[in-house]
Amino acid sequence: MKTLESKTAEETLALGESIGKMISQGLTIALKGDLGAGKTTFVKGLAKGLGVSKDYYITSPTFTIINEYPVPPLTLCHLDLYRLSSADELEYIGFDDLLDDIHVMVVEWPDILKDISFPFDIEIRFEFDKNYNRRISVSASGQWGKNLLNKLFL
Repeated sequence: MKTLESKTAEETLALGESIGKMISQGLTIALKGDLGAGKTTFVKGLAKGLGVSKDYYITSPTFTIINEYPVPPLTLCHLDLYRLSSADELEYIGFDDLLDDIHVMVVEWPDILKDISFPFDIEIRFEFDKNYNRRISVSASGQWGKNLLNKLFL
């Protein structure tokens, strides 16, 4: 696990952008943290790094559950599972359709996926320190996630 400090939204965007530039295939990223901790800001940077068109406005999918952004040959899928009450509801949002090599799936409020033992390639935790800077902890599982993080933290 690697931990960084982000003092500004721009630094959080830059982290997301750096990771986005390294993604060349589908993967899954869990974002954990309180409201306002920087999860959606990170996704905005990730989208930029992946090459999502500036015509798309990146927002949290709090009410839509999933926002999709094309970045051929990939698709960035930003999910917010806060409003789901059980893993059974994943079937109704088409979750299984996103599990392949062309979808980059970023999930806010991923804890509901513990019920189905869902493995994430990367987990990012956002917390505030006593000075209200963001402490961002990044960990990986699986070879693809570990390789990506090794490149990021050279």
